[in-house]
Amino acid sequence: MTELAGGPPGLAPLWAHDPPTAGPYRLLGRLGAGGQGVVYLGEDEQGDRVAVKMINIDLRDPRARSQFMKEIAAARRVAPFCTAQVLFADVDGERPYVVSEFIEGPTLFRHVREQGPVTGNALHRLAVGTATALAAIHRSHVVHCDLKPDNVVLGRDGPRVIDFGIARAVGVTETVTSQVVGTIAYMAPERFRNDGVGPACDVFAWAATIAFAAGGRPPFGNDSLFAVMHRVVHEPPDLPPLPPDLDDLVRQCLAKDPADRPEAEHVLMRLLGQDATAAGPHRREAMLEVGHETAGAPTPNQPLPIPTPTIPVQARTGGQDAPTAPAAGQGRPAATDDGWGRRLRREATDAWGVSTAIFLGSVGAAAGYLASGLVGDAAAAGAATFVVVYLVRLLLAVALGGRSHQT
Repeated sequence: MTELAGGPPGLAPLWAHDPPTAGPYRLLGRLGAGGQGVVYLGEDEQGDRVAVKMINIDLRDPRARSQFMKEIAAARRVAPFCTAQVLFADVDGERPYVVSEFIEGPTLFRHVREQGPVTGNALHRLAVGTATALAAIHRSHVVHCDLKPDNVVLGRDGPRVIDFGIARAVGVTETVTSQVVGTIAYMAPERFRNDGVGPACDVFAWAATIAFAAGGRPPFGNDSLFAVMHRVVHEPPDLPPLPPDLDDLVRQCLAKDPADRPEAEHVLMRLLGQDATAAGPHRREAMLEVGHETAGAPTPNQPLPIPTPTIPVQARTGGQDAPTAPAAGQGRPAATDDGWGRRLRREATDAWGVSTAIFLGSVGAAAGYLASGLVGDAAAAGAATFVVVYLVRLLLAVALGGRSHQT
């Protein structure tokens, strides 16, 4: 298909029957089309660009419309880690549409088709970025339902997962056709058994997408529909050569039984070299930040960033080379410039540390009241205790984190 000169990759001219506008957006061209609808590049009066997806769905039924908007509202709550944010949806017009953040760059499918498989650190960053996106999506209780190479955009700041929540919103609506929502080569076995669609389906699709990126073909082939379905349900995956750790992880994620697949957060932690059993709820935000930073490193050949100490790190085993001491004038300043500011910001809002300071501040206020019987003195004692505990904890956490980076 002819592409528009000067436009982003994959932008094709509008067809004769395409609408010129969608709400406040002028439609500049087609970004893609599929079973769910057509995606256009839109632009508002200020020149800001968005992705506008016209949905092939009848929402005249109030219950169907309510369910659709419920799914879109959940998708809007997804944290912006390696994802293209869903901005809003309009279902009042004749043609409903969903507006998302526009990420300029080729899709993973197009990149592999034109430049070949992804290898080395670039493959690792791709795996980290897409796993980070899935972890963020699942944290908001959203299931992508259609993760595939065409729904991964290789943006300037790293890979971004797009179209999450839309397939689910279409799939739960009673007025759509009985067509299976998804792409066969990346669908989990339980999808063909008419079982419930859950996060494990996305983990399976993630592994199939990474296998495609590394080998240029899906792990269960892409020939006839029924042949692919049979392989997905009954046969082991045909994987390209992968690094041993990644190969083991991808095979686990392609398990036939969804109960045997790890959760997206555990996938991300393993890719980052972390202990999946040691992370608590208050560490999840830091984990997503590390994944986002790792995926968005500037060049594919740079060394991978060292995970920050806010996520418990597995003990190093014997048999590995001892770390080399930095040359004079190097290493230590770089560690300070690269990590102290980020650690300070992260530790300043650490939920556990703030909660501890508040608790001890309350204890100080109670002690002050018992000692003086005056509310004002008690409040002053509590505030002083909170400030001292908070600052001491903050400085210790940052200092100890800096030492862990330098040892």
